This record gives sequence, structure tokens and C-alpha cells, in this order.
Amino acid sequence: MDTPKKPVPIVNPWARPFWDAAREERLVTQRCKDCDKFIFYPRIACPHCFSDNLEWVEVSGKGTIYSFTVVENNAPSAFIKEMPYVVAIIKLEEGVQMLSNVVECDLDELHCDMPVEITFEKLTDEFTLPKFRPV
Repeated sequence: MDTPKKPVPIVNPWARPFWDAAREERLVTQRCKDCDKFIFYPRIACPHCFSDNLEWVEVSGKGTIYSFTVVENNAPSAFIKEMPYVVAIIKLEEGVQMLSNVVECDLDELHCDMPVEITFEKLTDEFTLPKFRPV
């Protein structure tokens, strides 16, 4: 049986700048120009003050692991060759949280509050995935 291809993200128009920046190996999030709060995941209005006065800003790509799980077993899928792999919530220095993968790590040493930094994995010519690795 052939392993299926990894799925690619479905991109809403308001999220396109995030994926364009990732392709250039830059991490960006939205920031509200009215309340000055960072926003992630991409939205059409600020979840804090409901303003639509949003801008895209490059962020540090540094943060900590808020929570994680190690996937060690999976039904046949496009990710079976990746196992075991880490799915984590990363709290960026800017305060927002991102769901991503932690790579280039010793699974036995992973822990919450571990410092991480951005790295990128090219999936296709159109999509590059932001992932994180321990600092």
C-alpha cells in the first residue's frame, strides 16, 4: 500500500501573509493597531477589542513549550514515517500560542517550559511549515 501524501494547509485569504512569510522562512503574526495585542491564529478582527485594524509583524520565533504530546503510534497515514513525532503548543515571547511540531530533539528530555526557537521545513514549493527545536 502506498503512503498518502502529506496534506497541505487550506489557506483563507486573511491567512495568506502568514504562509507567504513562512515560505521565506520568516515567522509573522498579526498585531492589532488599536489595542497593540498580538494575535495568532490569523483572523479578520482582533479577538481582544474587535477592531479590524490589523497589521502583520515579524516576531522573534522564540518561545517555550506550553504543552506537548509524543505520537508513537498511528493508523496508516502520511505521517507514519515521521513517528515518533512531537505535537506541541508553543508560547511565543510575544504572548501568542501556536500549535506546531518540535523537531531535532531528544524525546526523553522534552518538558514544559523548555525554550525553543523557530525552524522551517519545506513541504512543497508553495508551503513551508514553521516548526520548533530546543535552544
